[in-house]
Amino acid sequence: MSMEYLLSILGPMLEGMETTILLFALAIVTSIPLGFAFTFMVRSRIKPVVWFAGAYIYVMRGTPLLLQMLFVCFGLPVIPVIGEFLVMDRFVAACVAFTLNYAAYFAEIFRGGLLAIDKGQYEAAKVLGLSRWQTTTRIVLPQMLRIALPAVSNESITLVKDTALLYAVAVPELLHFAQTAVNRDFTIMPFVLAGVLYLLMTLVLTVLFKALERKFKFE
Repeated sequence: MSMEYLLSILGPMLEGMETTILLFALAIVTSIPLGFAFTFMVRSRIKPVVWFAGAYIYVMRGTPLLLQMLFVCFGLPVIPVIGEFLVMDRFVAACVAFTLNYAAYFAEIFRGGLLAIDKGQYEAAKVLGLSRWQTTTRIVLPQMLRIALPAVSNESITLVKDTALLYAVAVPELLHFAQTAVNRDFTIMPFVLAGVLYLLMTLVLTVLFKALERKFKFE
């Protein structure tokens, strides 16, 4: 296998890698805040809010991401009356599905982080005269983030690999170009190269989160 051939397929695969990275970035930026919101909804004192958040998390974690993506892409447009207003570009539909799915997982991760905080922290904050907002932002959230960071790191790496599901809705990402090259050239080298590119992306994330973990550990 010549270097010239590898370079010829690398260009399109890097183009697909841009789509992969874009989906990852959009999903992370939107799903983490939404996950926070659902975490606090589950802990709300308003029962309907708790029931809604709990049901949402159960459904999103209990059904495959691929099914959710297909539903958003092809199911929403056929809903009577409102379907015509829910037609989206396939990449946008995939972003919506990824955001909704990963928000549920992040919500559970953050909830676990909150449960790991000793109740004495809340009592100490009350003794010091801190308001509920001050207690949450200055004491609870920093500790929760430190506890949840390893799980967030793992989920983020899973998200990178799950971007390959874009292939199912005909969005040309990294795996799409690898599969195209394999079918055209009858060689598995494009798959090997795609694997290397995925490993590079996950390596960057691993190094980044390890640095964040060290920072939170010593602060």
